Amino acid sequence: MDITISVGLVVFAYLLGSISTAVVTCKVMGLADPRKEGSHNPGATNVYQIAGKKAAIITLVGDLFKGLIPLVVAQVFGINDVIVLSLVALAAFFGHLYPLYFSFKGGKGVATALGVIIGINPFVAVAVLLSWLAVFYTFKLSSLAALITAVVTPLYFYFIDGSLTYTLMSVVMSLFLIYSHRSNIVKIIDGTED
Repeated sequence: MDITISVGLVVFAYLLGSISTAVVTCKVMGLADPRKEGSHNPGATNVYQIAGKKAAIITLVGDLFKGLIPLVVAQVFGINDVIVLSLVALAAFFGHLYPLYFSFKGGKGVATALGVIIGINPFVAVAVLLSWLAVFYTFKLSSLAALITAVVTPLYFYFIDGSLTYTLMSVVMSLFLIYSHRSNIVKIIDGTED
């Protein structure tokens, strides 16, 4: 039974993660499709640039909860195995990056990753959020803040949480976050990043 629940939770996490908050929000609000405007990325930053603060906040909160909700549900079911929780977390994250409902073309995963981290260890989440804010307010670049935070997040898991499994999970997320920002990296290097 536990295996059935665990598999079900992983599938649920992926399917929930596959819902594009950016696309749904813009459609409901009668705004342009974020996949066809701006950076063409269905994420909060692009939504902010093409549709404004309100739509961006809704997108950000929705993406964050896609990562958090599956872990909360897992804990309601009494799941406390770190491997199962890591798989649930990764499923939600990969659902956002490679959504089933949108031809496997999703966002960059920053907000969903933060939701996942909140669900696993709020103390690590605070450290991650403070790191993102520090870099963002120093350099005014959301993408650079995401990249630097992705690099240090596994260290936070290792030193604050202490779980090797969660540390490895965060390494996987960080690598994919960096990969999803590859076009931003090029723009940062050549000085054209907004």
